[in-house]
Amino acid sequence: MKVVLGRDDLARAAGDGARAAGAAFERVDVTPVHKAFKGFVNDSSFDVCEIAVVTLLQALAHGKPVVLLPVTTLGRFQHQTLVARKDLAPEAVEGRTVGVRSWSQTTCVWVRGFLTEQYGVDLRKVDWVAYEDGHIREYRDPSWVRRAPEGATLPRDFLDGRVDFGIMGNDLPKGDDATRSVIPDAAQAAAEWSARKGFVPVNHVVAVSETAAREHSDAICAMYDAMRQVAAAEPAKGPVPFSPAGFEALRGPLTQAARYAAEQDVLPAPVDYDDLVARACDALGVPPSRLGGRP
Repeated sequence: MKVVLGRDDLARAAGDGARAAGAAFERVDVTPVHKAFKGFVNDSSFDVCEIAVVTLLQALAHGKPVVLLPVTTLGRFQHQTLVARKDLAPEAVEGRTVGVRSWSQTTCVWVRGFLTEQYGVDLRKVDWVAYEDGHIREYRDPSWVRRAPEGATLPRDFLDGRVDFGIMGNDLPKGDDATRSVIPDAAQAAAEWSARKGFVPVNHVVAVSETAAREHSDAICAMYDAMRQVAAAEPAKGPVPFSPAGFEALRGPLTQAARYAAEQDVLPAPVDYDDLVARACDALGVPPSRLGGRP
């Protein structure tokens, strides 16, 4: 099996699990890991692949032959990723320009959800600028989102003042003293949001091609067992785990992400979490309880 996982600890565990089950395991190095997503969901380039949550939800909504393996590879607070170079309040995004790398980027879906839910922002009163396509070949941005000129980049437009706000995680410009988080006390706001919801915003999980799930069910379940042990051993960073594993552990964050994505015209149709679980269990030939789901 060809496997793409960005975290070394999870990749080692997955390899040990697969080989113990008698399966061949080849880790494919793709850096940064998000560059593997398009090939996986559109062309089945890999058997098992780390994937952004919203990309997975879109893939399922568009009928792509991939299923969830319920292991988190990246969970983090997100409130700090809305940034500006002036003292502006979150509500001030209405009527101003906000740049996003991609409209369907998972971090952006989470932050836009916070804006509507916590700060009463009407997303359609914002001048949204997207710089890249999403990962799903068939997907098109909503009509109320405009595309940046060819060759433009979000970090440069942000520093040059062509956008008032940016939603940026890893793309955040380094060494710019003027950049600040827009949401007041962002770390505290994020911690309070997660404590209230009972989960952190999950960015990346693991997915499996349907073909691999049907052909290598035992090995993939063994990979899940090994990766879940790694996740369980992670030191706690707060009242909720940052790397939840198992269908029930992921129910909260994926259901919330699916609701935000549907509200933002990121999905062509709502995605029900129980359907997602059923599809994975059917492909793997196991009951939900085998992968941390309800009996």
